Amino acid sequence: MKYAEFIQSVATRPKMSPTLAEPITRATLATLAERLSGGQARDLAAQLPEGLRGDLRKPDEEAEPFELPEFFERVQQRAAVEFQTATDGVRAVLDTLRDAVSEKEYQDSIAQLPKEFWQLTGPAATRLEPRRIGT
Repeated sequence: MKYAEFIQSVATRPKMSPTLAEPITRATLATLAERLSGGQARDLAAQLPEGLRGDLRKPDEEAEPFELPEFFERVQQRAAVEFQTATDGVRAVLDTLRDAVSEKEYQDSIAQLPKEFWQLTGPAATRLEPRRIGT
């Protein structure tokens, strides 16, 4: 998937403008990078369009343990949007990620998140077995 396609996919899911979808996408990916291990963030970034890979860069290897409400708050602050826009945007970015990367890479990433995140990831996540890595 190309950069413009990724942003357009995020924009169409909650019906927002691509101008708004871009900062939400970047904020979500940056926050996701904090929540994933360094290796997993790099693996996921390698499958993203070139223009988005830098948003998944991590200064360290450890996953930062925080829950879903804080995830939304970080995205909200980074993207400078209302809370509901941030939550809708996070879901749209995760759904677009599921479509843009390999199933294995997506599942490996989601497996590092607490179970409460799985409610955001759509039907594909229901196939995951509960794992508590990096929580």
